[in-house]
Amino acid sequence: MTLIMNRILVFGTFDGLHPGHINFFEQAKKLGDRLIAVVARDVTVQNVKGHLPRKNENERLADVENCEIVDEALLGNLDDPYAIIKKINPDIIALGYDQNSFTAGLPEYIKKENLNIEITRLKPFEPDRYHSSLVSWKNTLNL
Repeated sequence: MTLIMNRILVFGTFDGLHPGHINFFEQAKKLGDRLIAVVARDVTVQNVKGHLPRKNENERLADVENCEIVDEALLGNLDDPYAIIKKINPDIIALGYDQNSFTAGLPEYIKKENLNIEITRLKPFEPDRYHSSLVSWKNTLNL
């Protein structure tokens, strides 16, 4: 008997984990068996958000690795943000409710590469309180 595991892939900066991130991970994990989180590279964050994250990519990676909900965490690709999708070939990509970076061309990339991946949007968790741009550094979790 072969056990089929559904792999769920999420992306983010994860600059100081807060309850919104934890809820994001919990929602994603409910979609399958194995949750893989891709942590954005510092240069990618700089290019997308116009500033560097408070924590560097290795610190953010360590925070996500230490989160018990996440089964595997890795850094994104510097050259091609979609390359990791083809490498991992998840069953589902779970996007945050407000996640817009690299999402516009995602369905086309999946079709072009002939991948069978579902894309789903997760629900917000108290967005007026736990959006990363609103959370103060002292309210992040020490994992």
